[in-house]
Amino acid sequence: MGEHIVLGFGNNIDYEIVGNSHVFEQLITNFSIKKSEICNNNPINSVRDLIISILGFLKNGTGGERFVAIPQIIEDFAVHFEKKITIGGTSVRAAVAMRKLGYTSALHLVTINDHVRKLIPHDSPWVCSSQTEHSYPHLIIQFNKHTMVLAGDITIDTVRANRIIYDNDPDNIMMKLNPDLALLASDAKVFLVSGFNAMQSRELLNDRMLTLRNIMKSLPSETLVFYEDACFHKPAFSKQIRDALLDVIDIYSMNEDELQGHLGRNINLLAPDEIFVALKDIHQLITVPLLVVHTKYWALAFGSDASQYAQALKGGITMATTRFRYGDDFSDIEYLETEKLPEESEGADFVLALQGLAGDNVCCLPSVEVKESKVTTIGLGDAFVGGFLPSLV
Repeated sequence: MGEHIVLGFGNNIDYEIVGNSHVFEQLITNFSIKKSEICNNNPINSVRDLIISILGFLKNGTGGERFVAIPQIIEDFAVHFEKKITIGGTSVRAAVAMRKLGYTSALHLVTINDHVRKLIPHDSPWVCSSQTEHSYPHLIIQFNKHTMVLAGDITIDTVRANRIIYDNDPDNIMMKLNPDLALLASDAKVFLVSGFNAMQSRELLNDRMLTLRNIMKSLPSETLVFYEDACFHKPAFSKQIRDALLDVIDIYSMNEDELQGHLGRNINLLAPDEIFVALKDIHQLITVPLLVVHTKYWALAFGSDASQYAQALKGGITMATTRFRYGDDFSDIEYLETEKLPEESEGADFVLALQGLAGDNVCCLPSVEVKESKVTTIGLGDAFVGGFLPSLV
C-alpha cells in the first residue's frame, strides 16, 4: 500500500533571518541609501539592490518573492545576520506540518543534500529529479509589526508582520520532474501540485506540464488534485499552468496577495460585498470545482458542496496559526491549544455577512485571536496546506 498523500514538486534550503533594525540601519549607512531610492520592484544585481528591495517591502508592510541576479548575493547579505537553516517549499513544509498530526506523505524533490535529508520527515518516501547534490539557499526575511528602521533620511515603522523571499535557485528554475513519482502516487487520495513559480523558460514549463500530466495518469480516478498558487517570478506563467492543468484540478488554493494579483485590483479583506464579487470574478477566471482562499482574517471554500470542507478549513487555520505562534518547533499540545482559541472578532463578523450574501456556495471560517507579538510569518500558506489536506483523506 502506497502513501495516500503525495506532495510535489519543488524544495530548497532556507536561510531564515529575523529583521534586525540595527543591522539594517548600519547597512543603509554603509551603502549610502536614500529614501528616494526605496523600491521593491527593481532588478536585484547587488547586495545594495537587495537592501533597497527589502526596505520597499518594509515600507509597504507587504510580503512577496523576488529573484536575485546571482546566488552569491544571498550569501553576501546573509553573513551580516544570525540565521536559521530550515527546509523550504510548499510540499515539504506541508509534509513536516502534517507529520505532527500523524499523517505521512510521499514527496517529489528537486534538491537533495544533507540538510534536506535531515529536515524532511524520516518516514516520507521520496524521489528526486537531481542526480547530484546542490544547495541554493533562499533568503527569507521576517519582520514583526512596528519594526523600526531609522537611518539618514529613512524612517520606517512597519504596519504589520510579514515575510519576504529572495532566491536564485537553478534546481527550482529548471524544475526537472522525476517520472518515478508515478510509482509513489498509484494509491494517492490527495495529490498536491505546487512549486513551479521560479521557472524562467516558457518552453521548459510547457515540457514540465506534459511530464506532470503523464505522471498523473497513474493516479486513481478518485484522487483529489489540489493546486496551491504562488507568487510567480514571471506572472504570465501562472496562466500557462492554468491552461495546462485546469481540467484536472479539483481544488485551487491561493492567499489574498495571489487573489488580488489575478484580479488586478486591491480588495478590502473585511468587506463582504467586495469579497463576494471577487469570488465570482476569480471563478470566471479559474474554472475549477472548488476555490480555496486563505487570509490573515479568514479562510473560505467557494463552489459546489463548499460546506463539506469546513473541517479542512479549520485544520488549515489551526495549523497556520500554530506555526504563526510557535514557529517550526510546535508540539501537538500547542496545536490543540490553538484549535480551541476564540474566533477573531473582525473575521467572525465578516463570515456572517459573507454567508448571507453567498449562501451555500461558500463555507468561510474566521481566524482565531492571537496575543503573541513575536510571531513567525514564514511558511504560513504551506502550513495551511499541511493542515487542510489530511481532512481530505
